Amino acid sequence: MNESSRSAVGYREGDWDEAELVEFAIALRRRLGSNAVTFGLVFVAPNLSGRARELLELLRVHAQIPMLVGCSSMGLVEGGREIESASGVVLGLFALPGAIVQPVAFPATGDSGAIARRSVKDPAGIHGWLAFVEPFHTDAENWIESLQSAFPGVPIYGGLATGQPGEAAAQIYCDGEVIEAGGVALAVSGVRVLGAVAQGCTPVGETWTITRSEGNIIHRIGNRPAVAVLEETFGDLDEEVRRRSRGSFFAGLAVDEYLEDHRRGDFLVRNLIGADPDSGALAIAATPRQGQTMQFQMRDAAAADEDIRRMLGRLRDDVGRSRVLGGCVSLCVGRGQGLFGERDHDAALVRQIIGPVGIAGFFCNGEFGPVGRRSFVHGYTASLVLFVEEDVRAEDDL
Repeated sequence: MNESSRSAVGYREGDWDEAELVEFAIALRRRLGSNAVTFGLVFVAPNLSGRARELLELLRVHAQIPMLVGCSSMGLVEGGREIESASGVVLGLFALPGAIVQPVAFPATGDSGAIARRSVKDPAGIHGWLAFVEPFHTDAENWIESLQSAFPGVPIYGGLATGQPGEAAAQIYCDGEVIEAGGVALAVSGVRVLGAVAQGCTPVGETWTITRSEGNIIHRIGNRPAVAVLEETFGDLDEEVRRRSRGSFFAGLAVDEYLEDHRRGDFLVRNLIGADPDSGALAIAATPRQGQTMQFQMRDAAAADEDIRRMLGRLRDDVGRSRVLGGCVSLCVGRGQGLFGERDHDAALVRQIIGPVGIAGFFCNGEFGPVGRRSFVHGYTASLVLFVEEDVRAEDDL
């Protein structure tokens, strides 16, 4: 999969300078040659968010973008590079032959699924959604649940915008509009939409069945007190793994009970938020079902590295010989250099395993992506979506 004239991503660092931004937009557009831009993605650091409307107009005009969506973020991704605590802007231009993309802007409240059904043409033909949501006025969990209920089985990627650290404000961009409460979702059809969700965990111990639960409380696992099963799982680990896992245990809930074998990526990972040794109950940040399969999970840098490598390998196999036209990556602010101790970890792996395609992205405080056939809001996750040509082609771009 070679870098092609179907996508171009660039980063312009620094404060507002109209002449430099015009030059940046024109130069990026030239990289697509004669291919017309289908849509653009824009991610804006806090130092430019005060002039967002001017910036959007400038980019749309000089990069010849018919449709531009994105959000504000304190960290940006350009190809294989992660720019944490960024200044400036990342712009991605995508020329997707045969693609149809339709943006839907949503208010902070209301039925997002109903709004989308009314707004898009040919709802049955949508292959995937790329969404950006403002988190301070919008209930992202309800928002994503409503959208996927209206479009069952259609994956949702993207994430929650961030802004200036310490301020409860973020921006969503839809063409020339700056949205400060609500979100935007881009419906994509005409190309394959393939993705990977790396939740940063490795499974530990055995798989179990939840035999008694109430709300977010797990009382019994395998007909035993839930806390006893957790303690046994922790005690069975070797000393080095126990040292790494302290404070980093999570609950993994299977999303498809019809699988004969559950493996990495089949579990929705959620926080353990409390334990009662007297009753033996565990509280988790989810609502498990009695009879649901679960497995404890461990998260640290080594587990997160192993997880994303495996998930990207699966995605590469799904792509096969088809041509990747471009993509978008959403990374949790809890990843990056703070987790891995090195720069560019996730973005560099995407480039290494998937290939040098145009990837634009951002750091967020909640990432969207499917586990099984349902999409969720995740934490500590890397969520990648690729736009892949429908037909298998071996030839290079002309």
